[in-house]
Amino acid sequence: MKINYLAILVAAIVSVIVGMLWYGPFFGKTWIKLSKISKSEMKKSKEKGMAKEMIINFIGVILMAYVLSLAVANYGALSIGYGIRVAFLIWLGFIATITLNTVLWEGKSWKLYFLNNSYNLINLIIMSIIISAWN
Repeated sequence: MKINYLAILVAAIVSVIVGMLWYGPFFGKTWIKLSKISKSEMKKSKEKGMAKEMIINFIGVILMAYVLSLAVANYGALSIGYGIRVAFLIWLGFIATITLNTVLWEGKSWKLYFLNNSYNLINLIIMSIIISAWN
């Protein structure tokens, strides 16, 4: 299975859209509350603008989609089901375990952990479906 760069780009764009929905209309207020972001911090962010952060985030998402496509290809995921398995294993082995530190050492709540990691799992699965289906 070779790398399809258009699939990577589409997966990255869809990932950003999913993130905007997840942390916007779906769970935005909950995330703000659980993250303990104050109204003054929100106001500062809005006044400053977030273009730089959004560009850096998009570069990171493209990198994540690229690495995910390598994992899917190297796993021999020739079907969407295998692609989902790869996404789940990456989430379980790396993301869910590493972000556990936010609860254990940074004092973040379990609710915030589950909210963020639910997004991470769904996001990886959607990206892997796009990458697997495209190939």
